[in-house]
Amino acid sequence: QVQLVESGGGLVQPGGSLRLSCAASGSIFSIYDMGWYRQAPGKQRELVAVTTSGSSTNYADSVKGRFTISRDNAKNTVYLQMNSLKPEDTAVYYCNAVLRVLGGMPLNSWGQGTQVTVSS
Repeated sequence: QVQLVESGGGLVQPGGSLRLSCAASGSIFSIYDMGWYRQAPGKQRELVAVTTSGSSTNYADSVKGRFTISRDNAKNTVYLQMNSLKPEDTAVYYCNAVLRVLGGMPLNSWGQGTQVTVSS
């Protein structure tokens, strides 16, 4: 019914940059919050950044000043620009969207995840 498809992960050296993208598709009526979470091995999933339908943003303290979240409402797409990457940013990054499908209740939808590895 609804799909979130992420792209842009990979291997990068410390200090490098990556840009993640996540496109939502399906019978979507409206999208409220869109965000990125990450989960490192042996750790709980944590919020990285979120943007509301009104374009407000919120970031984890660990990524403030280095990561930038943005969205293109016309394309139902959210982006995460990651600069000055550190080894501790290594994790599987998941896209999340709170949305309403046609004729339905709000849903909390997740992407399949994309691996980001920061290593020399």
